[in-house]
Amino acid sequence: MTKAKKGDWVEIEQLILAPEERAPGIPVDTRATPLLLRVHGFILHDAAIGEFAQVKTIIGRELGGTLRSLDTAYKHSFGNTIPELLSIGTEAEA
Repeated sequence: MTKAKKGDWVEIEQLILAPEERAPGIPVDTRATPLLLRVHGFILHDAAIGEFAQVKTIIGRELGGTLRSLDTAYKHSFGNTIPELLSIGTEAEA
């Protein structure tokens, strides 16, 4: 079992709304899934993946949730490059 030690950089997941708590006006497929918060921070105590863990974020917030991963990187992206958008700045200058 993978375990984080106090002070490690980790990611936790916190349940914000269960499916039955979601707003009735949102699409059915969205309403059928829980609303989750994923947060990176420094773990405040030893814990194994899948266990409850508390973290302190870079800005000092303390939050608790299920430990999901260790030494995590931010993996978000704005998608693939759109060739038509590459020349926008140079066309405006011309």
